[in-house]
Formats: sequence, structure tokens, C-alpha cells
Amino acid sequence: YHRLVCGDWWDEDVHSPAYNRFRHVACGTQPPFRRGSEALWQISPQYRYFAVIDYNADPVVSGRGSAIFLHVSTGRATAGCVSLPEPLLLRLLRWLRPSAAPVVHLGIP
Repeated sequence: YHRLVCGDWWDEDVHSPAYNRFRHVACGTQPPFRRGSEALWQISPQYRYFAVIDYNADPVVSGRGSAIFLHVSTGRATAGCVSLPEPLLLRLLRWLRPSAAPVVHLGIP
């Protein structure tokens, strides 16, 4: 687990060698990557609590997509993430064990 701090980013620059990865840069400095990268510590309430969905991670394919998170819902549609109301998300995160290789399954009930 990691508590977000100033300078925590998700690198979404398809030209960056760290594309689709968490990056930390010194707070207040311009990161070396651009093109839609997310300043995670500035996005609230969505990233107050979240988990990374392991998509396009091994191997990372530039331009295939990045930054799919399970995060706090704002009551609106996401841009590709999965969101839950905060109480449900907290319950799920307390249960979640990355070592168990959990799977996010999306479907229509």
C-alpha cells in the first residue's frame, strides 16, 4: 500500500520508457513525461482510495492503454476505470490481497 504524496504520478506518455507505471518526481518539479499523465495526489475524491488494475503491464505495450484503476465513485461514468461508492470500495480493499492474484471481472448482471 502507498499513501499518495505530492509528486506521485501515473505515467501515460506513450513515448516514455516508464509508460503505464507509477512514478514519483520531486514535489513541485515538472515530470519528464507528459501526454495526459495523471497527478494522482491531486485527484480527489476518486483517488482517495484506489487499486491498480494490472492491465497492459507485462509486457507494457506503448499505446495499448494505461491507468485502469479501481477507485472511489463520483456518481458519474469513468473514462475506463472501475469505480465503487467509497464504503463498498473500502470493504473490497480491506479484503483484497494482491498475493492471491485477484481478478476483476466485468459483466452485465
